[in-house]
Amino acid sequence: MNFFDKLKEYRKTLAEIENSVYGNKQDYLEVYERNLELEKQIAARTQELNIANKRMLTLQHIWEMMNSARPLESVLETIVNSLQGELGYLHSTILRYQKDEKGPYMSVIAEADNNIIKRVNSIIQIPMQMRRLNYFEDSFYAEALNKREIRTTKNIAEALRNIIPDLREDIFNNVMSGMQTKLLIVIPLYTRNNPFGWFCVFSSRADLADSETDFLTIFAQQIEMAITIADLFQAVREQAITDGLTGLYNRRYFEEYISKEVTRALRQKQPFSIIGLDLDFLKKINDQYGHAYGDLAIKTVADVLKSNARSIDIAARMGGEEFNILLPGIDSNGAMAAAERIRKAIEACELDTIGHITASIGVASFPEHSDSLEEIMELTDQAMYQSKREGRNRVTLAKPVSETSWQEIAVNTFMDILSKHDVPIEVGLTEELVNKLTSINHQSEMPKGVLYNVADMLTKTYNPLHESGVVKSKVLLASSLAKRFDLPKDEIDNLRVAVLLYDIGNLMLPKEILQKASPLTDDERKHIQEHPVIAAREILKPISYVQDIIPIVEHHHENWDGTGYPGKISKDEIPITSQIILIVDAYFALTEQRPYRAKLSPVEALIEIKKDTGKKWSQTLVQEFVTLIEHDLN
Repeated sequence: MNFFDKLKEYRKTLAEIENSVYGNKQDYLEVYERNLELEKQIAARTQELNIANKRMLTLQHIWEMMNSARPLESVLETIVNSLQGELGYLHSTILRYQKDEKGPYMSVIAEADNNIIKRVNSIIQIPMQMRRLNYFEDSFYAEALNKREIRTTKNIAEALRNIIPDLREDIFNNVMSGMQTKLLIVIPLYTRNNPFGWFCVFSSRADLADSETDFLTIFAQQIEMAITIADLFQAVREQAITDGLTGLYNRRYFEEYISKEVTRALRQKQPFSIIGLDLDFLKKINDQYGHAYGDLAIKTVADVLKSNARSIDIAARMGGEEFNILLPGIDSNGAMAAAERIRKAIEACELDTIGHITASIGVASFPEHSDSLEEIMELTDQAMYQSKREGRNRVTLAKPVSETSWQEIAVNTFMDILSKHDVPIEVGLTEELVNKLTSINHQSEMPKGVLYNVADMLTKTYNPLHESGVVKSKVLLASSLAKRFDLPKDEIDNLRVAVLLYDIGNLMLPKEILQKASPLTDDERKHIQEHPVIAAREILKPISYVQDIIPIVEHHHENWDGTGYPGKISKDEIPITSQIILIVDAYFALTEQRPYRAKLSPVEALIEIKKDTGKKWSQTLVQEFVTLIEHDLN
């Protein structure tokens, strides 16, 4: 092989090597490019996963809040802040669709807390949440709500002009000059198929991705569920604390609220007053025109109270035709002026068929008349019934609590009975009860609390199944029932004392009879029937200052048809206070456990009481009693 042949061979070999290197280079470049693409895809998928995870956490956060007892506004504020903080949106807000006498409008009920809204609010001076925002039927807000579809706009200026058209041009331009939003996303909100409003999201991105649309739709659905659940919670709560007929608060709520008001008044050294109101002649209205007109009169009084109340006042229907109004921070002078204004407003009402109605009103103030809530409530009651006794349709100011009251009579009576050892009670128990009674003037506990406790302890000596607190419930129920018959204060006070004492004759009876589980024999039943006479003539008669109580106690087992005992008197011969004790005692006997039977529910007890209408008690008494109990049950 000559030189030139060898040179050709070298060139050929070199070309093959170059081709091989170039081919490998292409392979390497392709692998490198594929790796770059793969890394980009991994980064994109990772970002999508992170976004999905954030969205999932946000939805989970909403779900957790929906199962809390937080107010709706608080839940929605947290939701809009979560959306902004976790998912990178510039701002979000929830608008509500509302209507009033001027027509439909929009209002902000939740907005994210960020520099964007702070800047806008500082420029427009009146914050967005305080504004009545305009609603136009041809706006894209209306279109989103009517079609129940997501709407977007890049024209942020027009969206703002739609809801605040009267904004000055210079203020409007100032707002828009710093606006970074490129896209406004509006998602309609519905609850229980009714329009609620809009979920508005302000984005820095000009376009809305499909995945983003899906997420925001799900997000809005969770908001709708949160609103629905919150509305249901609110409805249930309102039903629990609201009187169904009038829409006012009920007795339970009033008593809970006023207990807190005492604490506040003491802490801040401020007064408060209570206005007690009783609609005049409701029974006459019911009898003459029917209960529908009675309800109309009650609702009319409630409407007057609503229209005359401040936002911080608490008006409640306490039962039947009785109402209370709590006036925080108001002394007796202010309360009397408010009460007179209410009285005149009620008197000015002229109702169909009924004509004009009136109310008897009492006023008491804390701490002017007493620094005890229990006493203030009672003084208000007494003042109200004084107005009724003095001719109705007037306002009476309570007098400061006096030590000479039915409570003192009851305390002295218990002390007299126990100290003379007129009843067979163990010495240790007697000493304990006497100490409780003598300590009334040396402790903060109210006399009535001690009285009820003493009466409960005495009752348990012959009835071990007796429940503590029942005596207090009996006194309250009996006095409430007495007020329905317009009894004067002194008769109601006598009734209260009688309720504490009417069964004291049982202390003189053998326990084996009182606690017998099997049916009583005729002799045992006769023995039981002696307890009213024992209480009246043997225990109470020697005590001079309870002579007015004795007839009530002696006749509390007389039946309306004359079949009762001990006198077998009937109908109006029986003191009304004795009739009241009979039905109250029967009700609590039915709802308490007995050795020979299980206790009945309140509804079952009322059924049993109704069966004896015309026999044990009059129809009028049963009607008033059942109405009273059913109102408390509701």
